Formats: sequence, structure tokens, C-alpha cells
Amino acid sequence: MEDKWADLFERIDACRNCELCKTRINTVPGMGNPEADIMFVGEAPGAEEDYQGRPFVGASGQLLDQMMNSIHLNRENTYITNIIKCRPPRNRTPLPEEAQVCMPYFREQVRLVRPKIIVALGATAAKYLIDSNIAITKQRGIWVERKGLHMIATFHPSYLLRDQSQKRLAWADFKSIRDKMKELGISPERSTDDE
Repeated sequence: MEDKWADLFERIDACRNCELCKTRINTVPGMGNPEADIMFVGEAPGAEEDYQGRPFVGASGQLLDQMMNSIHLNRENTYITNIIKCRPPRNRTPLPEEAQVCMPYFREQVRLVRPKIIVALGATAAKYLIDSNIAITKQRGIWVERKGLHMIATFHPSYLLRDQSQKRLAWADFKSIRDKMKELGISPERSTDDE
């Protein structure tokens, strides 16, 4: 399995299939437990992520850590990635053609991790994972099941930093994630206890 991950990361790093390869510092493939039951998926790397080559390491990453910790999750018992593996200039929303180029990499990550739950963080991730016409403010917190995979959309942590009034709704979503974990028999400690 390690060989498959190494090969995937090498292909992502070597990718020149869109213009983002010209402006990136690093690719940001993802990190966490490669056998996690829960996968968190954002839109694309920001400046700090591009610099470090790791997802969610800036202010929004700190908030995501707090939100995960509130339901006994962390970076060791989850897998965190983005739809897009390179930072769009000025943190603009990824273009459809950029997402199209990166989606095979993301799908391969899902096949390797085999999560039971995917949490789409923000409208862009939800658009590519759940429904291309999703309205995040109206459809966040609603579970969708496809082939045994349970998906839910919630606000992106960077949005919550800009609009703190939405944190209450995000907390409701995380409680729903906690409840779904119980329903599916997912123990957050399972991954860390096995080591």
C-alpha cells in the first residue's frame, strides 16, 4: 500500500496538466491516516499550505483542528486533503478545468483510504463531491449516501473565520458527524490505539 501512496504523490508532484503548476511552490496532496474512516476535503491549498506542502496549516487549519477535536477527531485518525492539489493564484476559486485535472488524484485517494464518511468543507468541495448545484447555506448538514459512502457538507473553516455567526450551524454539523460515527460504529480512538 505504501508503494501506491508513494506513486500517487510522485504523480501529483510531477503533474503539469494545468497552469497551476507554474505558480505553485509545492503540491499539497494530503495527509493523515491512510486507513481513516473519515476524510475531510477542502477546496484548494492556500498560501501557507502551498509553502509547507501540507493541507490546512494556516488559521483555517487551526480552526478545523479545534472543530475535529470537539468530536474526538484529529489529524492522526482522519485523512485531510483538497479537491485541487496546487494553490490557485491569490486563493481564487479553482476553475472547472483545474478541478477536472485533479479529480482523478482525489478519486484515487478515496480508493486507497476507503473512508466511510467524507466531509466536504465549503461550497467548492461540496459542488464536486455531492451536487454540482449545491447551495451550501441551504444544503449543509444534509447526509448523502452513495455506494455505502456517507457524505455531508459544512462550511469551510476560512468562511467561519470571516463570519463567526455561522459557527453555531457548523457545530450542529459536527454533532451530526459525531452521531453518524456512532451509527456506523466508528470509534475515533481506533486508529490511534492500534499503533
